[in-house]
Amino acid sequence: MDFIRNLFTGSGIPSTILFICLTAFLGILLGKVEIKKIKIGIAGVLFSGLIIAHFGAKADTHVLHFVREFGLILFVYAIGIDVGPRFVSNFRSEGLKLNIFASGIVIMGFVIALLFHYFGGVKPAVITGIMSGSVTNTPGLGAAQQALAEFGTPDDAAVAGMGYAVAYPFGIIGIILTMILLRVIFRINIKKETENYNEQLRIGQQKLEPVEIIVTNANLFGQKLSYVNKVIDKELVISRIGRGGSVLVARDEEILQEGDVIYGVSALTHIENLKLKMGEVNIGQKREISGDLAMFNVLVTNRKLAGKTIEQIGIFRRYDANITRIFRSGMEILPTRGTTVEFGDTVRVVGKRELLPEIRNELGNSVKELAHPNTIPIFVGIFLGIILGSVPIFIPGLPAPAKLGMAGGPLLIAILLGHKGRIKNFDFYMTPGANMMIKELGIILFLSCVGLSSGANFVSTIANGGYMWMIYGAVITFVPIMLAAIIARLLKYNYLKICGIVSGAMTDPPALEFANSLAPVHAQATAYATVYPLTMFLRILLAQALVLMTL
Repeated sequence: MDFIRNLFTGSGIPSTILFICLTAFLGILLGKVEIKKIKIGIAGVLFSGLIIAHFGAKADTHVLHFVREFGLILFVYAIGIDVGPRFVSNFRSEGLKLNIFASGIVIMGFVIALLFHYFGGVKPAVITGIMSGSVTNTPGLGAAQQALAEFGTPDDAAVAGMGYAVAYPFGIIGIILTMILLRVIFRINIKKETENYNEQLRIGQQKLEPVEIIVTNANLFGQKLSYVNKVIDKELVISRIGRGGSVLVARDEEILQEGDVIYGVSALTHIENLKLKMGEVNIGQKREISGDLAMFNVLVTNRKLAGKTIEQIGIFRRYDANITRIFRSGMEILPTRGTTVEFGDTVRVVGKRELLPEIRNELGNSVKELAHPNTIPIFVGIFLGIILGSVPIFIPGLPAPAKLGMAGGPLLIAILLGHKGRIKNFDFYMTPGANMMIKELGIILFLSCVGLSSGANFVSTIANGGYMWMIYGAVITFVPIMLAAIIARLLKYNYLKICGIVSGAMTDPPALEFANSLAPVHAQATAYATVYPLTMFLRILLAQALVLMTL
């Protein structure tokens, strides 16, 4: 039995991995405990680590550091890939407003930290560590420690690290508490907020509708449908033609005749143009497809077709069928001949019923192929993200260059890759299940290591006067985000977006995970990713500025 005792008392790699797994297991169970319909969720892993370390668990610091950073990279990479397809459109619509709120939170926290130093007599190294811990920003702490090592005493960097550890737990709790309090104060109904967000999303997107057009433009009579498609390209996708009581597939060679009725799909923004070009347009009249025609959805899992346009794939040329809609990452796309089809897309096809099996086989429609892990692009993305995060950003007046770090770099690269979808032969599609698994695994590893590395001296530090550090940190955490959250709500911002803003402004993955658990929508993660890059940069910059201004 000695080997078991050695596992729990040693500090080698096997013991460290054992403690990480034990922390994760107990923390997940703790997070599921519900008190008055409130759960601490993923933050339970942090508390589990603090408790286990307090009772004597000794872990290898190098292993903890590696696992913590790698877990954080996995988490932010999965977030970036998930929100990437919607990031650009969301940033254009409200990115400036969200970043103003987030920047306000950062600056308020910095000002409060300065006040504690000048009027509370808190030492520079201590207040710098407290500020970084209260906003859960490890890269900021690292940048501040570099400055302290160069301009302060040899012990200042270690003191800053202890201040960080003491303030960090409430840095997480404070954000979650803010979300809960905001919900109580404004009597927020999560279901209603979710419905409102989905409705705003539908309004903001290109809403597609079935249309029925009675052709009255005499210039189109006698023209081939291929000519008509060029005239209305990017405005209408024709699926079939009604003629003399029968319904025909919309083939390019079909000659348009007087009295024809065109059935297709268009966006509401194109309706007026279609009236001018074609004739009378009726919107939203869904008609059942019967007879030898059928409408069916097909999953694109043939990698040879991924990245090709509708024109290149040529379904409309080789079959009596047309692709009328593309569904991608929660968005609905009007497919023109130049629209690219990506791996994992669902396409809607209207055509001859007998051709259904053949078209499905050509496009793939294989759930097994879709579920096959696409691992190479993940490591390529992380590789590029780490390089980007390590690029020094030289700012006049600062003793050390700022960096986006191990979180900011991979997040930005993942957002870019998620937005692009593919680069040449690499597609960056990740199934929802795989994305969730990587995200959960990453945040659990991160929090387990934070708890285990901070728990040993946590209680003793608080007992020996460190409780004041915790109070300072709690104020720096709570006051800015609570003020910003209340102002945002008074301005009618969606509650779920507010949760994403405060999580991103505090660069806090656990808070985002808690926010994501409130509702199964992208509002929280999208807002988080929108404000994260700027706030990460500000956190790193201001942590170093605090050192320079207080030494």
